[in-house]
Amino acid sequence: MAVAVVSIPVRDQVAGRTFYTEVIGLEVLRDEATGPDMRWIQLQPKDGGATIALVTWFQGMPPGGMQGLMLGVEDAGAEYERLSALGIAVSPVDEQPWGRFTMLNDPDGNGLILAQLTAPEEFRTR
Repeated sequence: MAVAVVSIPVRDQVAGRTFYTEVIGLEVLRDEATGPDMRWIQLQPKDGGATIALVTWFQGMPPGGMQGLMLGVEDAGAEYERLSALGIAVSPVDEQPWGRFTMLNDPDGNGLILAQLTAPEEFRTR
Protein backbone atom coordinates (compact mmCIF):
# COMPACT_ATOMS: atom_id res chain seq x y z
CA MET A 1 0.00 0.00 0.00
CA ALA A 2 1.27 3.48 -0.84
CA VAL A 3 0.26 6.93 0.37
CA ALA A 4 -1.83 8.36 -2.47
CA VAL A 5 -3.20 11.76 -1.35
CA VAL A 6 -2.53 13.96 1.68
CA SER A 7 -5.18 16.64 2.33
CA ILE A 8 -3.90 20.16 3.00
CA PRO A 9 -6.57 22.49 4.47
CA VAL A 10 -6.58 25.95 2.89
CA ARG A 11 -8.84 29.01 2.91
CA ASP A 12 -8.55 29.71 -0.80
CA GLN A 13 -7.79 26.85 -3.16
CA VAL A 14 -6.58 29.05 -6.02
CA ALA A 15 -4.17 30.97 -3.76
CA GLY A 16 -2.98 27.66 -2.32
CA ARG A 17 -2.42 26.29 -5.81
CA THR A 18 -0.30 29.33 -6.68
CA PHE A 19 1.87 28.92 -3.57
CA TYR A 20 2.40 25.18 -3.94
CA THR A 21 3.18 25.38 -7.67
CA GLU A 22 5.08 28.68 -7.99
CA VAL A 23 6.91 28.69 -4.65
CA ILE A 24 7.21 25.04 -3.62
CA GLY A 25 7.48 23.68 -7.18
CA LEU A 26 4.76 21.04 -7.28
CA GLU A 27 2.90 20.33 -10.53
CA VAL A 28 -0.84 20.29 -11.12
CA LEU A 29 -2.10 16.76 -11.57
CA ARG A 30 -5.81 17.69 -11.54
CA ASP A 31 -7.83 20.87 -11.19
CA GLU A 32 -11.52 20.19 -11.68
CA ALA A 33 -14.74 21.78 -10.43
CA THR A 34 -16.56 19.53 -7.96
CA GLY A 35 -19.36 21.95 -7.11
CA PRO A 36 -20.28 25.61 -7.43
CA ASP A 37 -17.66 26.79 -4.93
CA MET A 38 -15.34 23.79 -4.73
CA ARG A 39 -12.51 22.32 -6.78
CA TRP A 40 -10.45 19.16 -6.69
CA ILE A 41 -6.90 20.52 -6.88
CA GLN A 42 -4.36 17.72 -6.73
CA LEU A 43 -0.64 18.46 -6.91
CA GLN A 44 2.40 16.21 -7.20
CA PRO A 45 6.19 16.53 -7.03
CA LYS A 46 7.85 16.64 -10.44
CA ASP A 47 9.40 13.20 -9.90
CA GLY A 48 6.11 11.58 -8.87
CA GLY A 49 5.13 9.99 -5.60
CA ALA A 50 2.33 10.82 -3.22
CA THR A 51 0.13 13.78 -4.05
CA ILE A 52 -1.54 16.54 -2.07
CA ALA A 53 -5.08 17.86 -2.40
CA LEU A 54 -5.93 21.42 -1.38
CA VAL A 55 -9.16 21.06 0.59
CA THR A 56 -11.73 23.40 2.09
CA TRP A 57 -14.49 20.98 3.07
CA PHE A 58 -13.33 19.09 6.17
CA GLN A 59 -14.76 20.76 9.27
CA GLY A 60 -12.20 18.98 11.45
CA MET A 61 -9.31 20.33 9.34
CA PRO A 62 -9.30 24.12 9.57
CA PRO A 63 -6.89 26.04 7.33
CA GLY A 64 -3.45 25.91 8.93
CA GLY A 65 -4.29 22.74 10.84
CA MET A 66 -1.80 20.48 9.05
CA GLN A 67 1.72 20.39 10.45
CA GLY A 68 4.81 18.39 9.56
CA LEU A 69 4.33 17.52 5.89
CA MET A 70 7.85 16.59 4.79
CA LEU A 71 8.86 17.20 1.18
CA GLY A 72 12.15 15.82 -0.11
CA VAL A 73 14.57 18.29 -1.72
CA GLU A 74 18.02 17.89 -3.24
CA ASP A 75 19.66 20.65 -1.17
CA ALA A 76 18.08 22.05 1.99
CA GLY A 77 20.58 24.92 2.10
CA ALA A 78 19.78 26.00 -1.45
CA GLU A 79 16.03 25.89 -0.66
CA TYR A 80 16.63 27.99 2.44
CA GLU A 81 18.46 30.61 0.35
CA ARG A 82 15.88 30.56 -2.48
CA LEU A 83 12.89 30.92 -0.16
CA SER A 84 14.60 33.59 1.97
CA ALA A 85 15.26 35.58 -1.20
CA LEU A 86 11.53 35.42 -1.97
CA GLY A 87 10.80 36.94 1.45
CA ILE A 88 9.44 33.72 2.94
CA ALA A 89 10.22 33.06 6.60
CA VAL A 90 12.15 29.79 6.86
CA SER A 91 13.92 28.26 9.83
CA PRO A 92 17.69 27.95 9.79
CA VAL A 93 18.85 24.69 8.25
CA ASP A 94 19.14 22.01 10.90
CA GLU A 95 21.04 18.75 10.61
CA GLN A 96 19.92 15.41 12.05
CA PRO A 97 21.12 11.84 11.47
CA TRP A 98 18.32 11.36 8.91
CA GLY A 99 19.12 14.54 6.93
CA ARG A 100 19.16 18.33 6.73
CA PHE A 101 15.98 20.41 6.74
CA THR A 102 14.36 23.82 6.88
CA MET A 103 10.79 24.57 7.94
CA LEU A 104 8.21 27.09 6.75
CA ASN A 105 4.49 27.75 6.75
CA ASP A 106 2.24 28.10 3.73
CA PRO A 107 0.07 31.26 3.58
CA ASP A 108 -2.60 29.54 5.72
CA GLY A 109 -0.15 28.45 8.43
CA ASN A 110 0.21 24.79 7.43
CA GLY A 111 3.68 23.64 8.48
CA LEU A 112 6.04 22.24 5.85
CA ILE A 113 9.46 20.64 6.20
CA LEU A 114 11.81 20.71 3.22
CA ALA A 115 14.20 17.86 3.88
CA GLN A 116 17.41 16.75 2.22
CA LEU A 117 17.29 13.12 3.32
CA THR A 118 20.36 11.04 4.07
CA ALA A 119 18.78 8.00 2.38
CA PRO A 120 16.07 9.33 0.03
CA GLU A 121 15.71 5.92 -1.62
CA GLU A 122 13.91 4.76 1.53
CA PHE A 123 11.04 7.07 0.65
CA ARG A 124 10.57 6.10 -3.01
CA THR A 125 8.13 3.50 -4.20
CA ARG A 126 9.69 0.08 -4.60
